[in-house]
This record gives sequence, structure tokens and C-alpha cells, in this order.
Amino acid sequence: MWTYHPDLLAIPVPRYTSFPTAAEFGEGVGPADYEVALERTTGDVSLYVHIPFCEKICWYCGCNTSVANRRDRVASYLDALHREIVLVAERLPAGARITRIAFGGGSPNGISPIDFVRLVDALTLQFETSRPVTSIELDPRTLGPEWADVIATVGIERASLGVQTFAPRLQQAIGRVQPARMIEEGTAMLRAAGVASINFDLMYGLPGQTMAHLKDSLEQTVALGADRIALFGYAHVPHLIARQRKIDASALPDAAARFAMAAFGHEYLLDRGYVAVGFDHFALPGDPLAQAMLTGHLRRNFQGFTEDQAPVLLGLGASAISGFPDLLVQNEKNTGRYRMMLSQERLTATRGIVRHAEDRRRGAVIEALLCRGRAAVEPDLHREAWPLLAPYFAAGLCEADGDDLVIAPGGLPYARSIAARFDPYRKDSLRRFSSAV
Repeated sequence: MWTYHPDLLAIPVPRYTSFPTAAEFGEGVGPADYEVALERTTGDVSLYVHIPFCEKICWYCGCNTSVANRRDRVASYLDALHREIVLVAERLPAGARITRIAFGGGSPNGISPIDFVRLVDALTLQFETSRPVTSIELDPRTLGPEWADVIATVGIERASLGVQTFAPRLQQAIGRVQPARMIEEGTAMLRAAGVASINFDLMYGLPGQTMAHLKDSLEQTVALGADRIALFGYAHVPHLIARQRKIDASALPDAAARFAMAAFGHEYLLDRGYVAVGFDHFALPGDPLAQAMLTGHLRRNFQGFTEDQAPVLLGLGASAISGFPDLLVQNEKNTGRYRMMLSQERLTATRGIVRHAEDRRRGAVIEALLCRGRAAVEPDLHREAWPLLAPYFAAGLCEADGDDLVIAPGGLPYARSIAARFDPYRKDSLRRFSSAV
């Protein structure tokens, strides 16, 4: 179903979890801008809480995280996070209501269950909530039985397990050893705790990975009943992520092999009854994410593809990003400086970008292409983008339908590249991103 056009995938492009992307963030946006945006927020709001700690650091990981091996460092970070919760909640008007809370990292289960419960209590006490949908990212390697009661008591409905691969040799090659038994037990524990939707993160393009490895991981994932699957291509950028230097670059599959793996995964999961959600996610038909895809309500934000319709996403924790209709703002990345700023009762926003009307217009086109495979394009954008899209039209990857641009079924792996033609910021910074597949 997919045809490989290496020339059309040669230019790295963003994942477009926002527009403009984080690459355009600058220091001209700071705490004052963030405070103004908070104070005029109304309606539904989502929270993202960043826990930048893991029991062990995987070599491939590009997240803002560190080893949770010093209790004092973890405790001081959590103290600062609690202070940020208070400062943000104080500035949020009474008309704002928290409808979703997502815990990510790092690994939220890299802290103790007691610390996690205290964090949930603080969010519940400080913010106006009404049975928010709660989700959590989890590391199977540290998902001990003590977490079962916590997850059930908190009422976590959705969980994402970092699986990546079931192949022992590949796990060793990326610094993430977790026997299949560990993943099976973690999945069973989450089901028993009442988690209704479980996502497995899987990767292709790993060092030494073959199609047989990928097929085996997909088979085991389907057998365990994952409700959602995210199938990502490993991005090898050791010049940006120093820990990736531990990975043997000579063993990485080439671009053609990566494309074949992505195509195989897509076809395999569709044959097993999953709905394709965007270009790299899959969900069972009854899952809310699949329903959003099927009904045209799918959206894209800093957490990837989502059914969340809230117009505002507040990021709490070091490096967390907040998104407002007219502003994107990121907290201080360095945990030491983050703690220092909060010890001075200061909001930690240090960079971002104002989303002008033109950004919002182009962002709507990009989001529609990635989420629905179709976007209405105004005449001036036609004139600008159509010449750039000529190779994609010629290859049958997209087509014009009146004023709409439509991505063909075979054009799905090129969706990000097609969307990038509406991104004026890419002219000078294309090489800052990973390959599209």
C-alpha cells in the first residue's frame, strides 16, 4: 500500500505537536506573558505534570529526565513542583475547570507511590476539578505491586507502558532490559486496578532490528490486548542527545528498511482490527482515541494525537510546555534553576512564542492534515504551497479536491512532509528535526 520515495523523505521535519514548534521558541516570552494568559483562561483546561526522573536511563531517550538515585534531589524537585501548583492555581480564574490530568516524564513511577499520592492530592485541592480523566506514563521495570492500590484509588483510567521491543538482544542494545514476563505482569496489574485503556509504546529502526523482531513485538502486544499502540521510528541524533552515543550506529537499519518496518506495522495492526490514528498511532475501535479519529474530532497537542478538546493545556514541572490559543510557553528546563525560581515564588516560564493569527491559520491546516488527512486551504496558501507540493501530487500522495488538500491513503507516511510545506519557519531550520519515517 505504501511506496517508498526516498527523495520525498530526505528532509527532516517536525512532529508538529504544536505550531509554531518548540524550535521557534525564544526568550522574548516569559513569566509575565504566562501570567496574563493564565488569568484570562476560562472553560475546560488540561494539565500535564512532568516528573523528570527514571530508575534507569534508556540510551535512546531524548526526554528531559535523570536518574532518581538521590532522595534529596527528588524531594527538593517535588517541593518545587508543589509550589508551582499553588502559584499556577492562584492565577487561574474560578471559571477554569480541569478536565484532564496527565502524568509524564521521565517515569512518574520513578518517584514513590506516597509522593505520587501527595501530588494528586495537591492538584485536587488547588484546582477546580470534576472527575478529570487521568492518565500516566509508566516504566514496567519499576511498576511494583505497591502501585496497584495507588492506581486504583486515584482512579487512573489510562496508562502508557514504555515497551519499545520484546526482543532481549535489542533491549540490551538500547539500554532497556525488561523481560516479557515483566510487561505481562504490569499489564495484568493495570487491568486489575481498573485501567480501561492501556497504550504500548513500540519502536522500529532499532540497532540490529529485523522485520521478524518487529513482527514478534507486534504479536505480543496484540496478544496482551493493548487498546492503543504508538509505533515510533527511533531517531538517532547523538550530536543532540549524548546518551545515544552508547548505541551502535553501524547496526541501525537504513532508511529503506525503516520505511518497510513502518509499512509492515501499519498493515499488520489494521489487519488485527486496529484503527490507524494519524501516521504512527493505532487504537481499537471502541477506544476513545479511535472514536475521535472516526468522528473527525482527533486533535494534536504536546502529548501527541489526542481526543482532548480542551483549548488550554497547562504544563507543570521543569521543561513542561503550556499551550494557549495565542501563546506557547515553556518552563525552565534545568531542574536546579527551576527549583531556585520557585523558591523565590516566581513562575518558571522562560521561553515561548506568541501565536499570531497567521500562526493559528497555518496551524489549523497542519493539524487538519495530520489528524484528518484533509484540510481546507485558502487561495493565498494555495499559491504558496502548491508548487512545493508538486512532487507529492505527481507521486499520487495527495490531491486537490476543490479548495481542499487531501492526503491519499498511500501518502500517510508522508503526512508530516506534506504538512511542512505550510510551515514558513522551516526554510531555515529543516535540519533540526528527525526523519519523517
